[in-house]
Amino acid sequence: MKPANYPLEPAHLWSHFYHFTQTPRPSGQEAAIRQYLINLAEKAGHEHRQDAEGNLVIYVPASVGKEGRPTEGRPTVIIQNHLDMVTVKTADRDHDFTRDPLSLQVEEGWLSADRTTLGADNGLGCAAAIALMTDPDVSHPPLEILFTVDEETGLGGALNLDASMLSGSLMLNLDTEDWNELYIGCAGGGGWHFSRSFSEDGVGEDLDCWRLTLRGLAGGHSGVQIHEQLGNAIKLLGECLRDVPGLRLASVESGVAHNVIPREGVVEFAAPKGAGEALAESFEALRQQWLAYFPAADHGVELVLEPATLAQALDEVDSLRVLDLIAAWPHGAQAYSLQQPADLVDLSINLAVLRLRGGELFVESSYRFFNEAQSQPLQHAVLALARAFDLEVTPDVGYPGWQPDFSSPLLERGCVLHEKLFGDRPAVKAIHAGLECGILKSKLPEVDVLSFGPTIRGAHSPSERLKIDTVEPFWQFLTELLAEI
Repeated sequence: MKPANYPLEPAHLWSHFYHFTQTPRPSGQEAAIRQYLINLAEKAGHEHRQDAEGNLVIYVPASVGKEGRPTEGRPTVIIQNHLDMVTVKTADRDHDFTRDPLSLQVEEGWLSADRTTLGADNGLGCAAAIALMTDPDVSHPPLEILFTVDEETGLGGALNLDASMLSGSLMLNLDTEDWNELYIGCAGGGGWHFSRSFSEDGVGEDLDCWRLTLRGLAGGHSGVQIHEQLGNAIKLLGECLRDVPGLRLASVESGVAHNVIPREGVVEFAAPKGAGEALAESFEALRQQWLAYFPAADHGVELVLEPATLAQALDEVDSLRVLDLIAAWPHGAQAYSLQQPADLVDLSINLAVLRLRGGELFVESSYRFFNEAQSQPLQHAVLALARAFDLEVTPDVGYPGWQPDFSSPLLERGCVLHEKLFGDRPAVKAIHAGLECGILKSKLPEVDVLSFGPTIRGAHSPSERLKIDTVEPFWQFLTELLAEI
């Protein structure tokens, strides 16, 4: 149900975004929202094409008066966004992302969802793109509105895009998250899946069985928030259990996706009598130790220990091996930019997922870079760890970065317009995240690209929220920029 104080202007944008929040669209399940867009295109009489991957392009002719001079047509502009959203919720929230609409709330100038991701990344950009088509007051050149799929689980839509569907010479990507900033570069990246089998033995009556839950971390985006030093639940659970004598691991469950910093986790284990009680007594001291260096967003962290019933577990040697693996695995920012502001990370890695079930270990980790050569030592280090711990390795498909072009004519046009509209020049930045711009630029090398968006915080976490008062100036800038082209 739409909140009574849901934003109203710009009307077309907010109306379309509400529809996006009410239509489930996890990665790989974008059919329903894509059909909504197709219906709008057909109602308006616009052509559209869809490639084998499910990416959609809607072709919108120039608005009246923007058709171009008889001998020189106006440049076609590609407007690009992705349809899917990250699906993360808190443990106490009963929500099925494949079926349930989001429950929206407006508080203190921010729009969010009830204990789930909001999908403003990148649903707000999608809504703005389709509003360009449906709002009759918008003046624009010919548009190719591109909606890609499967961005959040590996940029699959962009990687497999049939670029022959596009002819534009300019591209506006609406998938960044800080208003008053224009982006002209993004990180590339890659990652791996790792696996290994362990033997399990029975758990005797001389051992107590426990379930340890860590919760209350903020989590977040493994690119744009990696410099914030947010707690990683996998690393913290390993730290918590490292000194438990005679520990035998039965299961571990933490992390949801390669691009999300793990915010909670559960470990089931057996240990000698009294070890669990001693562990519980250490929780407050450990928590205070963490709070001394955690960011404020993670100060809600808590540890809960409760009895469990277990039949099988790893032996002590293999349990220690898993904890050693967690301790040795790199996580976080590895290098910072020498040119850009100090919070721009050049190289990072995310220990994203760790599962142990029935003796089967699964680990997922991903890395990001601006200069791929700089990432090579980190890649070699991770693969060396995999060999040392006898892990089988399955590489993920990597993706290219988008090297900044400070001489871009589109960038200069955007800076001048921003100063004209709002009184100051915007910050010009690159982003430590895998925008699809890098992939699309590799497929369409002559296209001049600019990326911008309203302010979003907590993307890829249940605290995701959209700053409402940045949406109207974002829309004004987008429409005025198109009117000038």
